[in-house]
Amino acid sequence: MPEWLRKIISSKSKTFLTFCFCFILGVATLSFFGTNRLTFVMYILSFVIIFFIITFWYKRSIGFLLLCLFIFVLGGLRFLISLPEQDAARVEFYNGQKVALRGWVSSEPDIGLSDARYVVSVDSVEEGRKSTRVSGKVSVKNRIYPEYHYGDELEIVCSLQEPENFADSNFNYKKYLAKQGVWSVCASPKISATGINKGSFLFNKMFFLKSKIQNQMTRLWPEPANSLLAGILYGSRNGLPQDLVDNFTRTGLTHIVAVSGYNVSIIVVMLNVFLIFIGLSRRQSFWFLMSLILTFVFFSGATASVVRAGVMAVIILAAGHLGRVSSVGRTLVYAAVIMLLFNPYLLIWDAGFQLSFLSTMGLVYLAPIFKSGLFKKIKIKNSSLLTPLLEVLITTISAIVATLPLILFQFGRLSLVAPLANVLVLWIVPWLMLFGFLSLMLSWVLFPLGQVLAWVAGLGLNYVIIIVDWFGSKSWSAVDFGIPAWLMVVVYLLLVIFIIKNYAEKDQSSLV
Repeated sequence: MPEWLRKIISSKSKTFLTFCFCFILGVATLSFFGTNRLTFVMYILSFVIIFFIITFWYKRSIGFLLLCLFIFVLGGLRFLISLPEQDAARVEFYNGQKVALRGWVSSEPDIGLSDARYVVSVDSVEEGRKSTRVSGKVSVKNRIYPEYHYGDELEIVCSLQEPENFADSNFNYKKYLAKQGVWSVCASPKISATGINKGSFLFNKMFFLKSKIQNQMTRLWPEPANSLLAGILYGSRNGLPQDLVDNFTRTGLTHIVAVSGYNVSIIVVMLNVFLIFIGLSRRQSFWFLMSLILTFVFFSGATASVVRAGVMAVIILAAGHLGRVSSVGRTLVYAAVIMLLFNPYLLIWDAGFQLSFLSTMGLVYLAPIFKSGLFKKIKIKNSSLLTPLLEVLITTISAIVATLPLILFQFGRLSLVAPLANVLVLWIVPWLMLFGFLSLMLSWVLFPLGQVLAWVAGLGLNYVIIIVDWFGSKSWSAVDFGIPAWLMVVVYLLLVIFIIKNYAEKDQSSLV
């Protein structure tokens, strides 16, 4: 038996971690190549593998490798069984037909400047006088008014169509909808409401609270400051003008107006540095930020992206609190497996999921390397006033380095001003969150006092908008530069080697 295999088998934690990687690899492989036709083959293959596992169980090395293969197959099966079956009990079976649908709004509506988009869980499809019970979801684009809400029961007459990608964009609209379980879109819908309150009581209350907060924010801040703060607080950027959205993209600052692990993790790191700097202990800061994350998840509606962002932030906090990178790395892998069990489309089809994990990996593994190297080189003490500023810079660079290869592959755009723009803007984001939150709370108690704090927050919001507009409007701020998949893989392999080498040298130096 090879020595590396012996080390894995002799350690329960390494064995379990290997199984997790096999499951993730299975999901990834079938995400690229899988179709419904492979499901039966994979089931047969799993039974064959089980037979050989029982037969060769007494040989530890062969039994272990067969178990790895079996878990790989399970990962592939998890993806395959999530693909919709092409039968009359699924709503996408009726794509290409004009039908009447009955269902209910099953997620928070996406209200834009000129239209509204709803995800509707369908209960039945009517063709003529025939009504068929079905399952599945459809995406419905409609006018802003009349406005419908989560839990509203609707009757929709429309032409069902298979989603199509936009010809003038790299954005994969089909995969964006698929990860939400949507395989059909309604064209030219005619909608009428037939009932209310079909959804979860808890989500109904959360979205009701969120709408009240949105209305109060409209009273406190004008546009686009209002929409910018909404993006910072809970990821909503529906009211932002398109040119400002484009400038956020060109400056590499889109993450501050999106609920992602990238955004939330960076903000949590900065808040942690600030709280420790003003005198809180690491333990006090940890539990305060944990409470803040849970409040944020509830406040934002506990959607999949919000929960994912919260998980990433908790892992980052655990890294600082426990001080054990290996434990945090394993936790990150376990979190990925749990999320893929619920939604296997995330791994390959969701750029937000990928960026969240990569940025978290960067903050956990790269930031300590950069920090120790920089602090040692310039001989700065941890008590120095420059420490918080340098930690913000290190946090920014670590996240950028970890996510840049994927961004170049997925979006084909390189922001030349991202490091500088992030340093100029990120330091103020926690303050905007703090003053924005306090303004909202005080405005319900005494509105004029809330307005005073809102004016202070407005200065910061306008500062961010000025920075983003100035850098984003320059022709040299970003260039179209994409890389192929193989080069992205090579770059990440080099990053992994760099991390392993640095931590190996650190372990050796600690033994001297």
